[in-house]
Amino acid sequence: MDHYDTEIEAHMREFYRSLSEKDRRRYAAIEAAKLGHGGVDYLAKLFGCDAQTIRHGRGDVQALPDDDAQDRVRKKGRQEVLS
Repeated sequence: MDHYDTEIEAHMREFYRSLSEKDRRRYAAIEAAKLGHGGVDYLAKLFGCDAQTIRHGRGDVQALPDDDAQDRVRKKGRQEVLS
């Protein structure tokens, strides 16, 4: 399995963080598929997510374009400021 260079990894992390939860799963799943064996574990470390999240994303991608939740995106929860 290949690894991306450091600069590409930084861009990938920034892009990943800009996505919704569902789109993060899908993006990570597609990248893992491109990398092949070991891709899920590599990307889980790179993105700081659970490998199972990426595996869940595989199902999301396989279900496209039929997506029951196509137009729904979970709203971010309220963040409390601690003093």
